[in-house]
Amino acid sequence: MTSANYQPAMALREHLLEGHRVSLLEAILLFGVQSLNAELARMKKEGFIVKSQRAPMAKIIRRVNEYTICKVPDALPYREIHMTEYWISR
Repeated sequence: MTSANYQPAMALREHLLEGHRVSLLEAILLFGVQSLNAELARMKKEGFIVKSQRAPMAKIIRRVNEYTICKVPDALPYREIHMTEYWISR
């Protein structure tokens, strides 16, 4: 019997290939990928077209909260902070 090992980079790749967007925060919190930029660079080398845009942190926190609980500190102006989200172009 073989045991299946969790592979963070593979989980992230599958998530992106399903059409979802991902930010650095999501890569770390949901998938355990420590270097999103390195994974995106690998995908680009394999021929995938990776697109990006700025998104409010509030939108990203809302997406994270679909899978887990992520609370921001009261003093953090997360509605005003923008992060970059990435996706695979079809």
